Amino acid sequence: MSKTIYRTEYATLLRMLREARLAAGITQIQCSVEMGRSQSFVSDIERGIRRLDIVQLRDLCRVFGITLTEFVTEFENDLAAKGTQHKNSSKKRRRKRSLID
Repeated sequence: MSKTIYRTEYATLLRMLREARLAAGITQIQCSVEMGRSQSFVSDIERGIRRLDIVQLRDLCRVFGITLTEFVTEFENDLAAKGTQHKNSSKKRRRKRSLID
């Protein structure tokens, strides 16, 4: 399996983060001040140099005025519209269902 930073989904995530910030009318500097981080921290995230954990993603969403759930739902919808889906996701779902049944 390839590293996530090289997958289409990751490029979509980065694009959507930047779009969410811009839609909120927030500069990288304003975002960084709200998070208590440097401007380069936000820039590095948007350029894919710095990876995010889920807590940091949630913090960014709050700064943008959206919930993590809203962001993830939009992310999944964007991927579905593009037909981008991880190759093993349907196999894993079938396996989980059979373990539950």
